[in-house]
Order: sequence, then structure tokens, then C-alpha cells
Amino acid sequence: MSLSPVAYRVLREVRKKLRHEPCVDKSRRGKVMAEIEAWCHEHDVVLGMRCSNRTLRFDRELLAQINEALVASGLPSIEANLSGLTTAEQARHGNREEKGVRESPRDHRVLVSLPAATPLPGIAPAPRDVHDLDWRHIDLSAFDVLVQVENLDSFYDLAPDLPALARWSRPLPLYRGDSHYGGGFARLGQAWASTGRPHVYFGDFDVAGLHNALSSGATDLLLPPIAWLAEHATVEHLPAEQQPYQPTLRDHAARLPSGHPLAGYLAILLQQQRGLRQQWFGARLAAVAVFA
Repeated sequence: MSLSPVAYRVLREVRKKLRHEPCVDKSRRGKVMAEIEAWCHEHDVVLGMRCSNRTLRFDRELLAQINEALVASGLPSIEANLSGLTTAEQARHGNREEKGVRESPRDHRVLVSLPAATPLPGIAPAPRDVHDLDWRHIDLSAFDVLVQVENLDSFYDLAPDLPALARWSRPLPLYRGDSHYGGGFARLGQAWASTGRPHVYFGDFDVAGLHNALSSGATDLLLPPIAWLAEHATVEHLPAEQQPYQPTLRDHAARLPSGHPLAGYLAILLQQQRGLRQQWFGARLAAVAVFA
């Protein structure tokens, strides 16, 4: 029998209070206290007179006995909080693995597209290399623009020298993320925002895509020229399930100054109810500012 995360939490709270008090009384009612008492009996931790009809009295000696029994059983000590640790880090605290509170192996992983390096034996050369990296190992100061690519196939097909990005010499293209990479990108995006450098969103021209761009802090959108887009956008590329995102875009459109280049694009989306998926964009693209 091992102790649940809730039981550990109770013991940590008791340990904290015992720093300032000689003893701590806890009501014996409830499943958690019953669990702690059963665990103590199973591991020969004598409660004795500390148990009354209603309460269990914890003191430093009892807590030390519980802690010693935990470690001897290959379980984490009371002070070892496993929340947020990787499985490998949890393993250093004993045999217990708490999947519900552990750090996911992909929490900090991102997909990055970089110019091809030295060819590897047995691997066909390509213009760009895609790397699965821990974003904390990326030196953000080495890049002058973050390029957030919405769709995975477009990310893999990203041209090495996209003319629309020519104004920047050191772009950092990343996949926007999904259930595997979304958490890592969000963390990198927050760190990038603190640099004050441009953040370009390259994704679907639809309500969800522009909503994602706004919520991720993008400063620019990578879009086809508006005249071309007005000709090729279609109602078939604006799903009905994206309707809940429209009020956010309408509010943003209302705040744009007269003549802002994004206003015409938003009119196609919100007034004409037409969009276009990223994969249908032509080769001609331009960076359109999100704000004034």
C-alpha cells in the first residue's frame, strides 16, 4: 500500500505547521485520514495515545517515523513534492510515479525549421532541417523574427527563402503545435513576447486562424495580396463551427484606424463570410500588420 497524492499533501501541511507548533491535531473523519492511519498500521508506525476518538495528534517524532518508513519502502519522503517533475526526476525520489501531476515529456518541446546543416550519412539532403528541441535550449537573441506556422504540412514544406520574410535575416520558424507541441510553443511564445521583436503568424485565412494569431501575440500575418485573396477566397473554407470566434475579430476590426491594411482582409472574412486555407495560398505573400 502506498500513500495517495492527497495524503502526501496533508502530511506536508502538517510538517509545515510543526515548524511553529509542538503538535497538530487532525480530525480522523474522512478517507484521507483513514488512509494515513491504515498505512501507519501496515508499516508498524505506532500511533498509540496520539489517537483519540475524534483526532489524530501529529508531533515531530511521529512525522519522523512516517518519513523513515516511507523512504524504507522506496516511496518519496514527505518533503518530496512530485508535482511538475518529469518521470526521471520523480524516480530519484523513490519508486512512485504520479502521472497525473508529472511534467509531460513534451511540455517544453517545439518543432523548429532551420537551414540545413552538414548532410548526414545515409540521409538525403534537404533545404531545411526540422528539429524537435526543448525551447529552453534555444537562444532567442540569435533570431530577429518568430514565424508561427499553423499547419504541419505547410511547416514541413516551408520554403527556405520565403520572399515575404526577406526583411528579416534570422527567422525562427516554429510549428504552432497541437496536443504534442502546443504547450512548448506557448511557453516559447511568452518568452519571445518579452523580447519585443516581431512575431509573424502564417496560417489559414479563416476566423479560427486569425483568432489564434491574436491570442498568441502575433504582430503580423503572412497573407496573399488582398486583390488575389478576394478573388480566390471561398465560403467552403470558412467552417460554420468557427462562428464563436467572430465577435473577437469584429471587436479588433472596430479598433483599427481608417485605411489599415488588415481592415480589407477582415471584411472578406466577416462581411463576405469567405476564407482560404493556408495550403491554397499562392507563392506571393506579404506581411500584414495585426495592429495599428
